[in-house]
Amino acid sequence: MLSRLEQAQQKWGGSHSVIDAWLAERQELLLLYCKIAGFSPYEKNEQALPDQMQIQSFCQILMDYLSAGHFEIYDNIVEACKEKGPQSAQLAQALYPKIASTTDIALDFNDKYAEANQDSALVEFDNDLSQLGETLELRFELEDELIDNLYANYSR
Repeated sequence: MLSRLEQAQQKWGGSHSVIDAWLAERQELLLLYCKIAGFSPYEKNEQALPDQMQIQSFCQILMDYLSAGHFEIYDNIVEACKEKGPQSAQLAQALYPKIASTTDIALDFNDKYAEANQDSALVEFDNDLSQLGETLELRFELEDELIDNLYANYSR
């Protein structure tokens, strides 16, 4: 996921301030994901869950990222793709529902863990975090395809 982010930043970085801010937020989301998952360079005690403040911070960034996409960025990109022609508009319209379908898993994760306390039964946390990671990876791939559709058609 981090290498995909680096590629996206190299490809579209500096092209539009909204895209730059969104990719920066994606980077923050991924770094917090890696931290609570215990990925290198972060260490994780195999028997310990992340601290609740880390989980809450991650959930807040996750919700900010989802909101920015749904309420600020997608509509603008879809509208811009419509201006580029029917093929661009069709691809954007086809991608949007696929992206939106990933939102439910992220919202479920947030609902389950944003306010959980360490005394709660968090036995499913690792599995839920793994499923969320797979969902985010798919989402980022679809978002990148949407952005690429816009910029590929910008140059024509």
